[in-house]
Amino acid sequence: MSTADIERLPQAAPVTADLLRRACGHFVTGVTVVTSGLGDQSAGTTVNSFTSVSLEPPLVLFCLHNQSRLRDLIEDTRAYVVNFLGGRQEKLARAFAGKNTASVKDVVHHNSAVGVPVLSEALTFLVCQLVNAFDGGDHTIFLGRVVELGAPRADLDPLIFFRGSLGALEDQPRGIHAIIDG
Repeated sequence: MSTADIERLPQAAPVTADLLRRACGHFVTGVTVVTSGLGDQSAGTTVNSFTSVSLEPPLVLFCLHNQSRLRDLIEDTRAYVVNFLGGRQEKLARAFAGKNTASVKDVVHHNSAVGVPVLSEALTFLVCQLVNAFDGGDHTIFLGRVVELGAPRADLDPLIFFRGSLGALEDQPRGIHAIIDG
């Protein structure tokens, strides 16, 4: 395709935050509560922008709004926990969402080997040492190395986020085809 051909292509309408939010709402994500801090300075927030990055070394990332109260705790402790929530933990997810959230001290938790709080009733948890933080517009992208993990309730279905709503993964026949990582 020549430069002239590219210049004749129709121009798309500007992408607004609302349009992007609605479009991305069609992508099903799991729901996590990310926790950090030490002792009385611990906090958590609900996050669905999580993904694994690498198996060797074991790296994961999540995105956090720049105005989040958790941002400074993560940067200070250089550690955080990604707690995957189960289908019946919608109330917990909502408790840690928004500006006035639940306190870690008010939920069942224990400290990880590096001292940051783990939600004891999570499906799975990943304790991470902060590797780097990157600018992501109105969010910060936190990249962490997984240094501890556990799956105390791995037999339960996950809590999911779809089209702006939280819910349990419905009982559906499980696929028999593996996902191929290309």
